[in-house]
Amino acid sequence: MYSPYDYVVHEDPYPIYARLREEAPLYRNEELDFWALSRHGAVSAAFRDTATYSNGYGVSLEPTAWGPKAHRTMSFLAMDPPRHSRMRALVSRGFTPRRVAALEPRIREITRLYLEPALESGRFDWVTAVAGRVPMDVISELMGVPESDRQELRRLADVVVHRDDGLQDVPQEGMAASLDLVVYYSDMLARRRAHRTEDLTSALLDAEIDGDRLTDEEIIAFLFLMVVAGNETTTKLLANALYWAYLNPAEGAKALGGAIGPWVEETLRYDTSSQMLARRVTGEVEMYGTRLPAGSRLLLLVGSANRDGRVFPDPDRYDLDRDTSELISFGRGGHFCLGASLARLEARVVLGELARQITGYEIDLASAERVHSANVRGFAHLPMSVTRR
Repeated sequence: MYSPYDYVVHEDPYPIYARLREEAPLYRNEELDFWALSRHGAVSAAFRDTATYSNGYGVSLEPTAWGPKAHRTMSFLAMDPPRHSRMRALVSRGFTPRRVAALEPRIREITRLYLEPALESGRFDWVTAVAGRVPMDVISELMGVPESDRQELRRLADVVVHRDDGLQDVPQEGMAASLDLVVYYSDMLARRRAHRTEDLTSALLDAEIDGDRLTDEEIIAFLFLMVVAGNETTTKLLANALYWAYLNPAEGAKALGGAIGPWVEETLRYDTSSQMLARRVTGEVEMYGTRLPAGSRLLLLVGSANRDGRVFPDPDRYDLDRDTSELISFGRGGHFCLGASLARLEARVVLGELARQITGYEIDLASAERVHSANVRGFAHLPMSVTRR
């Protein structure tokens, strides 16, 4: 039985995904009351068909996260058109490609700030020393969070996504951490309303289309989404990249030799941070000869779709030379991830800076520790040692 809450699945979901694609491309879990799509074509089509497969109840099955009020913490990720279109258009005013591109020099500075002392030590935890710090600092700078507060916000974000073995809902600690984040951003928003600065929070306050503006509740929900979803997924991408390059030495040599873009893209395909997203079926629909009733909960198994041999030849091989143009790690259609360009930029900068300064590295596999989350896949700890150039 496939369950996104199972620690065995967290360790390695891919053999299970392979069985699902071949034996049950539309899988039913009666106990947890969901269906799951695992093939690339079906997942991709569902991403694009927002009328049939709704985001309106959120993207996570957990009872406290699923429902018509999911937008309060998931922002426009839990909305359908036209509401989603309005919110996305307004948010995009403060999240333009120019604003993202302009961050590159600062991303490089932040990366070097954490990477240099780590490399000097020779042995360090990649996640806690670098991968978990750079994305939080970048998001925080974008939003205008002071340096003194960033470590605590990172801790709260970790608590929000962590799940104990078998737990099928947000734990009390996670709910408390969520509330703390909301209170923090409420206070920050109040300060920006009184005094604007050059940051995303101020830009969101001023964003306007034909007189339409974002409410405080909408801005706070978006900031919450950024720190939890935007920060966590990039951290996991950075650690997954090092892990798989290490386990595949020939590909690791290409990565450290300068193939940074392919390194990022193949990691996004091979072991994507966001393994699955939920949808609500708006009306009765037939798939694979089975009728799904209206209101059904449907999981789009992104991690499985990216390993579908129908689209990616020899899909279980980590190959930096492959064509990754069909990966769907950031979704498709109207809900394509707004932060995709930022995530890719951060990953290229961080991994590029690392590759520029080392000739090799070793991971302490026995001490590597995975994050346990229904949606996010990656490492909480990845101890390593490096050989500098």
